Amino acid sequence: MEVIIASDQDIVALKCADIIESQIKTLPDSVLGLATGSTPVGLYKELIKRHREHGLDFTGVRTFNLDEYIGIPANHPQSYRTFMNQNLFDPINIISENTYVPDGMGENPLDSGPLYEKKIKDTGGIDLQVLGVGTDGHIGFNEPTSSLQSKTRIKTLTPQTLEDNSRFFSEDEFQPKLAITMGIGTILESRRILMMATGESKASAVREMVEGSISAFFPATALQMHERVTVIVDEGAASKLELKGYYKFVGKLQDDLIKKHRPSDWISR
Repeated sequence: MEVIIASDQDIVALKCADIIESQIKTLPDSVLGLATGSTPVGLYKELIKRHREHGLDFTGVRTFNLDEYIGIPANHPQSYRTFMNQNLFDPINIISENTYVPDGMGENPLDSGPLYEKKIKDTGGIDLQVLGVGTDGHIGFNEPTSSLQSKTRIKTLTPQTLEDNSRFFSEDEFQPKLAITMGIGTILESRRILMMATGESKASAVREMVEGSISAFFPATALQMHERVTVIVDEGAASKLELKGYYKFVGKLQDDLIKKHRPSDWISR
């Protein structure tokens, strides 16, 4: 893993946006995997800004979201489709038909996973996957004990995830306990992975993900098996890393190298 420690969450968003912008400019038909939640909001705001102020063009880009709740329609205020439309898709010039979110309202939800896998393969696979990590180590909605070879499927959410996400639902509102999610195996098939984490509440998860033993009990540790993972965290999220000083030393050397090479060196395909 490449671990980059930024001073704060705003710099995390900027660094992630730099990588995605270089990806899109070099390969305008890039396939991006996207995440929801509070962590990538700053990244999406920065991408919108670069579209509006600098003409970053999304017309050739295709996207696949990690997950969606089972039992709420796409136009529901708490659906991940609504989240993506509001926080990224609507303000940029991406073609709506090129944005894919798992179907949580299919007549037979069990069919949705294989169909999503086929759609990803039909586009040529994901070039760059954006991820966040849950406090219990989940990526997407791959909860602890998920198979490290799993594909897109339905998962039952843990009490911890339900508690973490309850702030988005009012007391009298239906909160789904099931979701459809890309599997860990699906995520690992991406050509490059960009992991974001901010805040001290994620410090233990980041330490386990980067420096812990690979285990289905902590799904994010599976990323250690991928050949190209970039982890970008702020000081709070990095606060429990044992090798924090080493990662900063490597980061300084990497910054010097980047100045000598083209941005296209960051690109995946």
